[in-house]
Amino acid sequence: MEKQWVVKTVDDAVVQELSRTLGVCPVTAGIIAGRGVVTTAAGAQFLAPTLSAMIDPFLLKGMHEAVERLLRALKAGETVCIYGDYDVDGISGTALLVSFLRHVGFTCTYFIPNRFDDGYGLNEGALRQIIASGATLIMSVDCGITAVREADFCRQVGADLIILDHHTPGASIPDAAAVVNPLQPGCSYPFKMLAGVGVAYNLLVALRSTLRRDGLFAAGGEPDLRDWLDLVALGTIADVVPLIGQNRMYAYFGLQKLECSGRAGITALKKSAGITGPVSCGQVGFRLAPRLNAAGRMESAVPGVELLLEPGVDLCTQIAEELHTANAERQTVERSILDSAVAMVEGGGYYPACRSIVLASRDWHQGVIGIVASRMVERYHRPTILVAIDEAGIAKGSGRSIPGFHLLDALNLCSDHLDRFGGHRYAAGVGLLEESIAGFAAGFEAAAVQILGDAELVPLLDIDAEVRPDQVNLPLACELQRMEPFGAGNPEPVLMLRGVTVVERRTVGDGHLKLRVSAGGRNFSAIAFRQAECATDGVLDIAFFPEGNSWNNTTTLQLRIKAIRKGGDNAA
Repeated sequence: MEKQWVVKTVDDAVVQELSRTLGVCPVTAGIIAGRGVVTTAAGAQFLAPTLSAMIDPFLLKGMHEAVERLLRALKAGETVCIYGDYDVDGISGTALLVSFLRHVGFTCTYFIPNRFDDGYGLNEGALRQIIASGATLIMSVDCGITAVREADFCRQVGADLIILDHHTPGASIPDAAAVVNPLQPGCSYPFKMLAGVGVAYNLLVALRSTLRRDGLFAAGGEPDLRDWLDLVALGTIADVVPLIGQNRMYAYFGLQKLECSGRAGITALKKSAGITGPVSCGQVGFRLAPRLNAAGRMESAVPGVELLLEPGVDLCTQIAEELHTANAERQTVERSILDSAVAMVEGGGYYPACRSIVLASRDWHQGVIGIVASRMVERYHRPTILVAIDEAGIAKGSGRSIPGFHLLDALNLCSDHLDRFGGHRYAAGVGLLEESIAGFAAGFEAAAVQILGDAELVPLLDIDAEVRPDQVNLPLACELQRMEPFGAGNPEPVLMLRGVTVVERRTVGDGHLKLRVSAGGRNFSAIAFRQAECATDGVLDIAFFPEGNSWNNTTTLQLRIKAIRKGGDNAA
């Protein structure tokens, strides 16, 4: 889709001060300032994160109670069961807790619900099973903040529940032995955007310091918590939380740990994904995480936890191959559903006439529709809900949204058609009967008409800075590398050059453009992936990222073009 280019504006005085004190060029300083980093201290921490800047975990409300209950369990030899969600955040959080707790002497088991049999979050049937197996302390990770009824059940049967979560609480907080969630009312922890695995990591930091205080490591053997940062990075990046503040720290050091992890399962997972050398956020998001997610989407997420906990190389290799196969199956199913959904939109006149998209089918796999909903939003820039219907006529949907449209608020407006729903601004799930789908689709479209204006239906291309040709060079590309890891909340910078002409053009690979462009008397090598059909005649503006391109031990500057437009258009 054609996008509206929007150039960020920053305070020149702030840019000059950051450039001077941080020793970076004004372009880099402006990009950093545009991301809310406006002081020298914050800029230094951003460019070179340190673990010493980690916030005191005891500022998290409920942390003292959680640690004290765990200490009692350790002293009494109780069995602790970790109850994790079935996505990568929950899988990695479960592996993190189980691995560390066992390392320091706990008897620890785990339970991952089945997406299709158990549903999302805590449920009484699973809790009964866990308690019957001998666990007297249950600790959830990445779920549980709305489990008011399930917490009451645990109290009634004499089992204690600790909830570690990062999702938005409901009207009531569960009456558990401890609830640790930065979003709960009264929590003084200043960083509110942790992933579930990030909350769990804070618990381990607090627990280790308390065990140290109590003399558990007096004879040595104190665990180095950096050894678990590979798992923290997996869940943090996969859950697409903003990579700023504490999350940036976890990703920065966790990616380094992923590169040289001693965990047999990580090694096998990287090998199956074809990853060697440094690990990037993109590789976590598009190669590692989908493999861990695939089993839970298609059947059960338990193999993902087994892979991260298993020390044996041969078994890890086997599990990684199974996850690779499951991911390939998921990709095939995803492509089939996407083709089906696109055909429905194109054949049904949904686009551009409608302001929302609601589609349903009995042929769609419930575990994959959320991914396809994201693809539809990328394609059509409309809030989208895809619904899978089972043989009994029970429908479950997954939705994704766009800026300017709060998905959960919109669902509230048409909730009369739903049996249940939940989520947040950009993602949500719904449950309803097949016969209610048409009424729900009409109600959702009415909400979209009410909320979305014409401007919100045009996707934006955020430009970090407009630059002059003389500012674009290899040193700038090297400086921008210091802003990594890139991801949600800290995307790869996008720069803009006006008045560009193409002096050489050829198509390479699978529809890519290899260009030689000229601007301000300088020539640049450029690559535009999957843009072979783009017109390049006349004067152009380009949006790009400058990078080093290494070949035969020589590194040269290359502009990776994100978008091209006819020159002369004014960005907003």
